[in-house]
Amino acid sequence: MYDLERLAERLRQSRYAIALTGAGISVESGIPDFRSKNGLWSRFDPMEFAHIDSFRADPQKIWKMLFEMDVLVGNAKPNAAHYALAELESMGILKAVVTQNIDSLHQRAGSVNVIEFHGHGRTLRCDRCHKKFDRMAVSLERLPPLCSCGSSLRPEIVFFGEDIPMEAYRQAMAATRRCDFMFVVGTSATVAPASFLPRAAKDNGAFLLEVNLTKTQLTENYSDMHIAESAAVMLPAILAQLNSNVT
Repeated sequence: MYDLERLAERLRQSRYAIALTGAGISVESGIPDFRSKNGLWSRFDPMEFAHIDSFRADPQKIWKMLFEMDVLVGNAKPNAAHYALAELESMGILKAVVTQNIDSLHQRAGSVNVIEFHGHGRTLRCDRCHKKFDRMAVSLERLPPLCSCGSSLRPEIVFFGEDIPMEAYRQAMAATRRCDFMFVVGTSATVAPASFLPRAAKDNGAFLLEVNLTKTQLTENYSDMHIAESAAVMLPAILAQLNSNVT
């Protein structure tokens, strides 16, 4: 059992708290985990539809999946967990959010320092000339959408077979090395390189708070506290406790 008051006090006393988030934080926004039984990978083989080689071989085919993902993300709204993290940042307690999600819900909730490990769908870019376009300025009535150079556009997400953006990795590692408190929310953190972050934080002496409905590899080996609650319930509860401790 966890002591919410002591947990909030520990967070208050932290000098540099950060959060690592994954698909679980957005489930209550209507975006199923891609690997869940209702997720995209239940209908689209990721090695067939989400690999960069597949996109370059047949962008029209891959855009069938990308279009569905675009609609799903476009209809989603931030939930209470996203807003709680944004409020913690505005209070000066949370310094950064490292997210594996591509849905931009952290930004839409008000978070400013968001490090996106897997990119985002706010812009599209040409896979040949690299020109960028605002997603909302590009019609998806005909797929694939094309650049003025004639090549296919793609969302600025990281496909399988591509590297994590080096700047995002650099920023995430820099924040991890500084942190003394890390939220791990809605992710098992088993896929590299995101899996390196909780371990690196722990090695540097950070307190790891894991908010996941089920136990993960982190739970037994790294997490100082595991709370098996919904992020949309637990993070606002921590925020409320933090505010109630203000004298």
